Amino acid sequence: MRPLTYSRATDIDDAIALAAANPDSAFLAGGTTEVDLIRAGMSGTRHLVDINDLPLSAVEGGPGGGLLIGALARMSDVARAPSVVRRYPAISQALLLSASQQLRNMASIGGNLRQRTRCAYFRDGVSPCNKREPGSGCAALDGWNRGHAILGTSERCIATHPSDVAVALVALDAVIQTMGPDGERAIPSDDFFLLPGTTPETEQPLARGELIVGIAVPGAPVAARSTYLKFRDRQSYEFALVSVAAALETDDGIVTDVRLALGGVGTKPWRARRAEAALIGGPADEAAFGRAASAELAHAVAREHNAFKIEVTRRAMVRALSHTLKGARP
Repeated sequence: MRPLTYSRATDIDDAIALAAANPDSAFLAGGTTEVDLIRAGMSGTRHLVDINDLPLSAVEGGPGGGLLIGALARMSDVARAPSVVRRYPAISQALLLSASQQLRNMASIGGNLRQRTRCAYFRDGVSPCNKREPGSGCAALDGWNRGHAILGTSERCIATHPSDVAVALVALDAVIQTMGPDGERAIPSDDFFLLPGTTPETEQPLARGELIVGIAVPGAPVAARSTYLKFRDRQSYEFALVSVAAALETDDGIVTDVRLALGGVGTKPWRARRAEAALIGGPADEAAFGRAASAELAHAVAREHNAFKIEVTRRAMVRALSHTLKGARP
């Protein structure tokens, strides 16, 4: 194992300066992802900047009735926060369906958003992988690709993003707040996760030394009528084959607002905008939900082992919307 150096940041400016000074730095919060990657030889990190002393763990109200989640808030604390459970149930449910209780107690929200793919070819250290070694190829294209993406893929990469809560945050138009050497930024969550295109090694638009400090979720009324459904091979401690974050608002049987995002099927948390557009102004019933899901999946690209995801995703979208609709009724 290669040697590592370590610094403990005293405040946000100190953390940014420490990380910016060393091109091989990484921020250390819960460490549930970064430490694993270092141990497996998947990370080039040589210097860890511990940020656990920074005042970034609050879960509190935001402007316009929204929600502010500090980047160091632990997943379990966010999931159980009364304001999250009551006003943003999809976020709470997504967190409770993530990992194990022990990991949820340790992992930070900011770290969860920055975790790397669980593609076995990326993590085995020897197979061709354009994320790990740009230009080497993608072993998953013709390999065992049952768990891989059908949306947002390219000939360079078909790996999925593993986060559950990111799917709910994308559905609810959350904004990622950062601070870095060039100042503060507010990045829409849908723009925070990048499609692989020809550069799958670049997953997020963060500069060296740029630190996630919080997540702002708008106070849209539709968020209170949201849900997160997750379909996986086993019922605990397993990543999604397909997941859906859905929020729905209706008036006299007509869809007036809808938010949809998919997990387990996209190379990033996938905002289902085609489906949303198909639903707005139309009837809120299972037939309409099915048509909207089919419209979203018309551009899916399946591989040898993951074609089943198209039908499972369609059914999952219909179920999530139907479940949300029933829950929204008085």
